[in-house]
Amino acid sequence: MSLPAETQILSTEEYLRWEASQPEKHEYVAGEVFAMGGASRRHVTISGNLFAALDDALSGSSCRVYMADMKIEVATKSRFFYPDVFVTCHPDDHREELVMHHPVLVAEVLSPSTAAYDRGDKFIAYRSLPSLMEYLLIDPDHQQVELFRKGLDGLWVLHDFAPGDSVQLASVEAAISWERLYRNVD
Repeated sequence: MSLPAETQILSTEEYLRWEASQPEKHEYVAGEVFAMGGASRRHVTISGNLFAALDDALSGSSCRVYMADMKIEVATKSRFFYPDVFVTCHPDDHREELVMHHPVLVAEVLSPSTAAYDRGDKFIAYRSLPSLMEYLLIDPDHQQVELFRKGLDGLWVLHDFAPGDSVQLASVEAAISWERLYRNVD
């Protein structure tokens, strides 16, 4: 997360109106607006690889995959985020144009400046979404993949994956090979 773009506190409605006219993306956290920084080549490559793999795996299903420029609202926490990749299977989201509300899977590709936030406050906010079943964190620099999966008891369990593994995504009934996820990342 970067420094606030504005020090003024905005309502969600003001944020949505203001951001629609901005050339850059901004996340919204309880009234504060934060400019989104650029991403590294590895970050963009992994995001694209994950999007393509999920898009292939979900072809013909009721689920849809989005990346980078689509927002998720976490209304109970007064937040709007731009995940790197996410999947929604909810029919209400299929009618939305700018903001989704019911992701089953959210993926963030980590960067040194956002890793702690993605693992901490952002994950806390995402966990308040009743629809969310899995939260995937991908580290492009250390080739590490962490998947947090919500159990039937509501507890989140960490599943680590290593080179050569297949990343099993129960929320969308898909498996993505390590090689496909890290293709063209050197």
